Amino acid sequence: MKLPAGAVVAVVVTRHRRDLLADSLKMIAAQTRPVDHLVVVDNGPDDPARDLVESCGVAATYLESHRNLGGAGGFALGMLHALSLGADWVWLADDDGRPADETVLATLLEVAEARGLAEVSPVVTNIDAPDRLAFPLRRGLTWKRQTDQLGTDFLPGIASLFNGALFRASTLDVVGVPDYRLFFRGDEVEVHRRLTRSGLPFGTSLKAAYLHPDGSEEFKPMLGGRFHAQDPENEVKRYYTYRNRGYLLSQPGMRKIGLLELFRFGLYFLGTKRDPKAFAQWLKLVAKGRKEKFFRH
Repeated sequence: MKLPAGAVVAVVVTRHRRDLLADSLKMIAAQTRPVDHLVVVDNGPDDPARDLVESCGVAATYLESHRNLGGAGGFALGMLHALSLGADWVWLADDDGRPADETVLATLLEVAEARGLAEVSPVVTNIDAPDRLAFPLRRGLTWKRQTDQLGTDFLPGIASLFNGALFRASTLDVVGVPDYRLFFRGDEVEVHRRLTRSGLPFGTSLKAAYLHPDGSEEFKPMLGGRFHAQDPENEVKRYYTYRNRGYLLSQPGMRKIGLLELFRFGLYFLGTKRDPKAFAQWLKLVAKGRKEKFFRH
């Protein structure tokens, strides 16, 4: 298969979410600048989505994984496959989100070319309330939750990398693909770290949006909202969030915030939540990550 010059390959990772995947593929197929190929990595072939992929109206490759690779491994596999096909651009999407409209890809390409960007992302907004962000964004000491608090044009050096992010193929030569060991949670932060350290220009275009279920409930406010701590309700999510965060904070480019993290979560678990056992669990999981003890939950 020979892709045209400037080819865009979309990569979607899915597992057991057929209805959400169908909505995502429908919007990918409807883009005014059509994708040249679609790669779907299915981590749950016991509930296959091959029929959805083959009927979505886009030339596609369906990759079944009979081992759950997680988001990190799924995106790594899909991105490498996209590169092997000859992609010049790789557009990433999860199965529970979708482009907000038909012009998202065209807008991202236009912004990337005009600004000479190595990567560009859309704003990730709440799928049920698009005027709100799906995840709160810290700017200095304040947290932004509304889209109109961000401005109207472009945020340099800020990006949500697996929710509609568009990478040049040459960028992936420099920063690589997600670390499979992280499985999920923090894998996009690790790629963001590498992207920042590379010195390549990237950011978020405020002219394009990607819809995603609200994730702000995990971020618990402290001191009148000046600080937040991420505290997932789900035990599995807590395990990977805190363990992987420990690994991230031991890496170049993130070590300086380690002491702040200790203060922040100590304040949250001991002062706000008043749960010393939860703080002890946090310390244990962070230590596992720092020691690269990447055992599955």
